Amino acid sequence: MAIVLPDLRAELGGRIRALVGSGEIDLARPPGDDGLFGPASAAWRVHADFSAMMIGGVSALLLQMLHPRALAGVWDHSDFRRDRLGRLRRTAQFISVTTFGSTAAAERLIGKVRAIHDYVSGTLPDGTPYDANDPALLTWVHVAEVDSFLRAYVRYRDPGFPAAMQDRYLREVATIARRLGAIDVPETRRDVDAYYRAVRPQLRFDDRTRDVATALLAPGPDAVTNAALSLVAPAGIDLLPSWAAALHRRTPSAFGRPAIRLGARGMSNVLRWALKRA
Repeated sequence: MAIVLPDLRAELGGRIRALVGSGEIDLARPPGDDGLFGPASAAWRVHADFSAMMIGGVSALLLQMLHPRALAGVWDHSDFRRDRLGRLRRTAQFISVTTFGSTAAAERLIGKVRAIHDYVSGTLPDGTPYDANDPALLTWVHVAEVDSFLRAYVRYRDPGFPAAMQDRYLREVATIARRLGAIDVPETRRDVDAYYRAVRPQLRFDDRTRDVATALLAPGPDAVTNAALSLVAPAGIDLLPSWAAALHRRTPSAFGRPAIRLGARGMSNVLRWALKRA
């Protein structure tokens, strides 16, 4: 057993890193460059937990698609049925570089994303125009994402994460949102709650939302990915705010929640073991 375990760890860790494309990015920083946040930041702490980021990432995508203009960008400008893992991978790489990479690498990637947004625009089925550079839409996408990451971290990594550190995290990552063009970005838990109350009347669930959610939550292409998604997807749904789960018509039962969370915690322990450097 002592001989097999290191090989199993290396195999599983390699598959996980391949899933998010971590081997495709360079996180090297020159001496004296701590990047946009630095090792002592709350952002480093939250974003370093892979399992919480996976669960939070799925939950964030489910939350984001409830906004008609965010959904339209996915519907019109992506191959979401065949490339849902690609989207997760690109999001993971963006978070990794802007959090842990050099200042120059982070700024280059932010500029690249802004350039991509220049080509993402169109019209909703009711004729309403949308544009990925819309500052208010960028704020929605950002809040749904980082709030989901933070809640997943608190639930599955550090339930005692202090409220002051949670607010510090939101203040730190708000700088990324503003660099992308967002405005009026919430910087505290209280601000996030108030923001959700204000934006909820704009949110919708329709046939297109259902199609995108179904594609996101579909089984994986191989046994390892499928096993992970079978735990991550329910945990991501369970992480949604109650009003968002109700819109998706995917509210877990009171009897099912303990099993979902137990499975996600078990998966998290395995992933942390597999990704731990020897």
